[in-house]
Amino acid sequence: MKVLSVNCGSSTLKFRLYEMPEEKIITKGSFDRIGLDGSNYDILVNREKVKEECELKNHGDAVQILIKELEEKKIISSLDEIAAVGHRVVHGGSKYSSSVVITDEVLKEIESLTDLAPLHNPASVTGIKAFMENIPNAKMVACFDTAFHQTMEEDTYLYSVPYSWYQEYGVRKYGFHGLSHQYISLKMKEVLNKDGNLIICHIGNGASISAVKDGKCIDTSMGFTPNAGIMMGTRSGDIDYTMIGYMMKKLKKSYDEIDTILNKQSGLEGIALMSDLRDIDEAYEKKEEKVLLAISMYTRRIAEYIAKYALRLETVDAIIFTAGGGENDPIIRKEVLEKLRPLGVVIDNEKNDALMVRKGMEGLITKEDSKIPCYVYGTDEELMIARDSYHFVNLNA
Repeated sequence: MKVLSVNCGSSTLKFRLYEMPEEKIITKGSFDRIGLDGSNYDILVNREKVKEECELKNHGDAVQILIKELEEKKIISSLDEIAAVGHRVVHGGSKYSSSVVITDEVLKEIESLTDLAPLHNPASVTGIKAFMENIPNAKMVACFDTAFHQTMEEDTYLYSVPYSWYQEYGVRKYGFHGLSHQYISLKMKEVLNKDGNLIICHIGNGASISAVKDGKCIDTSMGFTPNAGIMMGTRSGDIDYTMIGYMMKKLKKSYDEIDTILNKQSGLEGIALMSDLRDIDEAYEKKEEKVLLAISMYTRRIAEYIAKYALRLETVDAIIFTAGGGENDPIIRKEVLEKLRPLGVVIDNEKNDALMVRKGMEGLITKEDSKIPCYVYGTDEELMIARDSYHFVNLNA
């Protein structure tokens, strides 16, 4: 059975076509700069990446080209081979705690949440509608990035603002990267042979940390928006909100302009003037002053969230690093784990330096006497989407 996993970003569409339940990738690729100059796409054909430039006015154009390529490159013989299309949807509000089959009502709900995810939900809706039109016989499934975090208790997800803001406007902590955190929690169930108490560190350009107790999320660092929590590649993370009004007056800028600075010109970028961790690491080795400062700030904030969640969980079975930086950056991991010595964490520097998911190496990076074992594992949001979509097809089989 073939299942297509789709991840629509604000100006991108990434995809993977799986053979299920074998979980074998048949093809994959991405469409980039949708709605912008220089738009292009790539697709894997017979294990070779084929890249083309094209005009992509919207996500619907990307879907049309993707379907055409699947057929013309003979990756599939018929669209009817695709039993399901799973869509990553960034925001599901507080209504959805798991993936769902997309109905007209679900689609309206996703559209209604546009104010909470103005860049991503509209792109997802456009993609969903295009696939519905072009592959009408496939089951459409929405996989929400917020769903895994809906197990948080009210005293955790509420903010100390007027309760009516939550009742009338949905102001609360939602959390994001849920598909990644869910995947790692399932992976660790295999490793530990139980639903353990976990602290999952999704460290990419966007970054979030979750506390997972017995397989369920009890807290997460991102909040009402993905800009909350730890310092990130270009996002500020937690700040004193009064800074916004103050800097609007000082810089004579609008709220939207300050919001853009906090989302796209802050974090590592704001301090070190670079956000790619590969560049950061190179400058760190050269001991560039601002980079050393940025790394110190960045890793301290990660360590502080881990320590806070260790208190919440009381006992921690594992700390896991995942996503681009977590999987492949031993410098960041070492700096974080050194700051966790008061928790009894003892890093194995040799293992930490060796383990990189992009080189096919993952596993334990602490010594036997470490009170909390720490691991590196690759995440796979697209596979989570494929699994959930396959599940819904099987329900009706």
